[in-house]
Amino acid sequence: MKKILKNINVLHSFECAARHNSYSKAASELCISQAAVSQQMRQLEASIGSPLFLRKGKQMLLTQKGKSLFEASQQAFSLLNKSLTEIKDEGIAGSLTITSTQAFTALWLMPKINRFSALYPDIKIRVTSSPNFDDIKQQHIDLAIRFGTQVKENTDSKLACEYFGEDFVYPMCSKELAKTMNFQVPADLLQTWLVSLEKPGPYDWPSWFEHSDIKAYQQHQQWTHVHSTDMALNAVLSGHGFTLAAQYLCKKQLESGQLLIPIKIPHPLTVKRYLVFDADSAKITRLKVFTDWLKTEMNLDEHV
Repeated sequence: MKKILKNINVLHSFECAARHNSYSKAASELCISQAAVSQQMRQLEASIGSPLFLRKGKQMLLTQKGKSLFEASQQAFSLLNKSLTEIKDEGIAGSLTITSTQAFTALWLMPKINRFSALYPDIKIRVTSSPNFDDIKQQHIDLAIRFGTQVKENTDSKLACEYFGEDFVYPMCSKELAKTMNFQVPADLLQTWLVSLEKPGPYDWPSWFEHSDIKAYQQHQQWTHVHSTDMALNAVLSGHGFTLAAQYLCKKQLESGQLLIPIKIPHPLTVKRYLVFDADSAKITRLKVFTDWLKTEMNLDEHV
């Protein structure tokens, strides 16, 4: 047994293969060949004197002894990771690079960042925006604030993906436009311009109209397409029709009456919010300070 423990790479490969139920997926995660993983597993089984995997189709299923070793190895690696993270933790002071959508950074985060900096002047924030699921490790990003219906499915399994609430999406227009036209039922929106993202994703106008049982949108001609939600809201604030937007992005404008929701039918899909980060980051204490502040601010917005 001591011989096995001397080669911790073999146990690491075993934990990875057992977690994925696949030698090929383990090889991909470990950046080695599938043949190397297979050889390591044969060596481990020979050392123990008992099979750890049973092949079923393309999957490698654990035997009872394999399950026991998998549980023990996960606990051991978890403890090691926790200890190493604590040892290398840089503390609160320092920098954080954060990425999110252009709309969230422009409409929500940047107007509030002064509050965070006043509370934590030792933390220097760098903000980038991207609509994509960027490789945060490769791009040296400490935190991604992501929104949608498929965030977990599109996030690397090695990263933490923490859900922190959701919000409804409504059709919104300016107060000035609402004064000039009578919007009472969903079909009334077809009297004016509809502003849509070029790549709307799941929160699109057709889904909202179908949910509202309106088919005439297919013949509608007054469309404006923009790159991001903040551009759409700027157009709508100037009186240019309706756009679909989540309430948290324009809470101030809704409270002041600049924006209105005349037809209170939400989009059938809610916007789910997630924090994506490396749980083993050397900046984990700093990250927790920022994410705790972020969640507190979101909660304040929701209860005002």
